[in-house]
Amino acid sequence: MMEFANTLKSNSNMSDTVCKFCALKSIGVLPSQVPNLRHFHKSICVGASPSEDRNVANKVIEMVTGEGSCSGEEIMKIFDTVSALKSAYLQLQQAHIPYDPQKIITSYQGVDAELEKLCKFKHAYKEKRYRKTKSYSKASCFDLLQSEIGRKEAFFRKLNSLNSVKDSQILRLQQELQDLEMGNKNLRKMIKRISQKREASVLSAAKFEDFFKAAAKSIHDFSKPLISLIKASGWDLDMAAKCIENAAVYSKGCDKKYAFEAYIARRMFHGVSLTSYDVSDIVKFDDPIDALIENPNSDFSKFCGTKYLLVVHPTMEESFFGNLDHRTLILGGKHPRTEFYQLFAKVAKWVWVLLGSAVSIDANATMFSVNRESMFSGLYMESVEEEGKNAVLSDLERASYKVQFMVMPGFKVAEALVKSRVYISKTCLKLNGGSFNR
Repeated sequence: MMEFANTLKSNSNMSDTVCKFCALKSIGVLPSQVPNLRHFHKSICVGASPSEDRNVANKVIEMVTGEGSCSGEEIMKIFDTVSALKSAYLQLQQAHIPYDPQKIITSYQGVDAELEKLCKFKHAYKEKRYRKTKSYSKASCFDLLQSEIGRKEAFFRKLNSLNSVKDSQILRLQQELQDLEMGNKNLRKMIKRISQKREASVLSAAKFEDFFKAAAKSIHDFSKPLISLIKASGWDLDMAAKCIENAAVYSKGCDKKYAFEAYIARRMFHGVSLTSYDVSDIVKFDDPIDALIENPNSDFSKFCGTKYLLVVHPTMEESFFGNLDHRTLILGGKHPRTEFYQLFAKVAKWVWVLLGSAVSIDANATMFSVNRESMFSGLYMESVEEEGKNAVLSDLERASYKVQFMVMPGFKVAEALVKSRVYISKTCLKLNGGSFNR
């Protein structure tokens, strides 16, 4: 029995199944007691009915010829092998009665040989089917690749077409860019010319004369509230005018107002010199208080505060307002927004612009003053009184007029001569360059 068992172990799975069935039956185990063996035995045993044999044969043929890949000769070989398998199995059953171990082994080997044949048919069938499937797959893959290549080529042609369109657009946009750059270049040149013209218009001798007139007018405008406050404070105007210009001879009493204008101008131009600096940032403000508030630490702000402290004496301010609030704020680096200080800030603005623009226009610009008792000269001076009065004077009549005091200094800028404003009265000419001091 040990030899029989070892022989069974060396065979295939199907052989093991048949051997186990035989071994169980040899020791009295019936096929009905093992369900799996009952089906196996019923399917291929000799006692099966003809219809069952045909069913088994049909299943085998269907399994082998499912894809229609086997020839008639191959099918006949399969049937012959199945018949031989049935015969071998019949011999295996007969070897059990009477029980003959050697005959069982021999019969089993016959069954196993026939099963091996069927396995070879199965493997051959699978190999043939695989080759056909692989061939079909290659053909299908080739067709798919061809289709994909065609699609890609069509897409490539479309891209080429789009690329051509884009190239045309790029060329058009490049041309537009060149046109825009050329236009921008022309605009920059135009802006530069306009800027140069504007700068020239700001910094020109003619414009300097406008600055001079604005400075003279601002001094005149500030002198009015100053005189009013002096009068309202109980001060003697004649005495105040005499303190300013002790030896002046006036044509009429109301002309003493020019002494106060001369006082303001003298203080504003005291200790200053012509220096080149940018005045555009101050000119752009109509109200100089806005410039002072925007940049309280600017040079103009310092100039404005310093000149206010010089023009308005503490005694004057206290008598005007009853306090020194203006002075206190200015000393603290601030600027009061009162009407009185606003008028003064306009004086500071135009004097600041006048001093800064002269050398910017002409590096050799000069400022000159006219001494008292100088002979009046229409070439260098103009009277602060009404212009019509002296316009009709003859040269002989002019010789009888003398300068009583200077109200505004004169300037020589480029080819322009801005006349000094003086007060004259009827009763020889000295020119001083540089800064005006009193």
